[in-house]
Amino acid sequence: MLIEILIRYYMTRESFGSGGRCPRCGKGPMVTDNTTGEMFCGGCGFVLTERVEESGPEWRSFSKEEHEDRSRTGTPTSLAMHDMGLATIIGPADKDASGKPLSASMKSTIERLRTWDSRSQVHEPVDRNFRQAFSELDRLKDKLALSDAVIEKTAYIYRKALDKGLVRGRSIPGLVAAALYAACRDTETPRTLTDVANGINIKRKDVARCYRLLLRELDLKMPVVDPIKCVARIASKAGLSEKTKRRALQILKDAAEIEISAGKDPMGLAAAALYLSCVMNGENKTQKDVAQAAGVTEVTIRNRYKGLKESLKL
Repeated sequence: MLIEILIRYYMTRESFGSGGRCPRCGKGPMVTDNTTGEMFCGGCGFVLTERVEESGPEWRSFSKEEHEDRSRTGTPTSLAMHDMGLATIIGPADKDASGKPLSASMKSTIERLRTWDSRSQVHEPVDRNFRQAFSELDRLKDKLALSDAVIEKTAYIYRKALDKGLVRGRSIPGLVAAALYAACRDTETPRTLTDVANGINIKRKDVARCYRLLLRELDLKMPVVDPIKCVARIASKAGLSEKTKRRALQILKDAAEIEISAGKDPMGLAAAALYLSCVMNGENKTQKDVAQAAGVTEVTIRNRYKGLKESLKL
């Protein structure tokens, strides 16, 4: 293709000379018709080339947003969509393939086809279930600031639960919240059961019951939450300094080396390490301030604080 274009270019340049004239009559200028793709003489009408290859798109964009909207790739497939992003729709433009507007009778026919097309996509109860569940999941994604990886994992767990028939007799939001918490545990995203329950406005014990059901029926193996991942969140909520946060991270690393953190609540252990770091750095924060930021009680912080201080001899 490239060789053919170069041959045409040099042949045309030699025939036209410096003035770009017609190789047949030698007088008329060469004109390119962008609509038909023809190059012809403006004087005698001699057609030099019938089709000109156009490498660019057939549309124009005048802004970055318009250029992105006209991209040809479309949305990627996703488990968090009821049809996984594989369904097609009839476009809203009432024009045919050549860009001409449709007739009145054809327009009403296409409108009716659009209606039946949208209805056919939610014909089965499973599709309606997925639509409701994933709309809740999309709302939780923005509310809890979750990544796409967590959402995809949640959708995967929920689809497995639906295949096993675990949704029957249970609320869809409750099972979605349980699947989301399981995905957060699996991806080591620091979100507590209380955060998920408050985000979807369901009682914590109901979400916990559904979560235990998923673990039992789907045979899920959840990793132990690392308390180090909870430090940044608690420190941000409590307004602690970077120096205190780094000291707390070192305390937790030392505790993990001598294996005193096993079996302890990760959030409580992280809060106790931050409080111990505040005491060592002279930062004026009470146990109540750190406890409220971590969502644990002051008694938990006191007990974990004593254990860390005695074990690490600080």
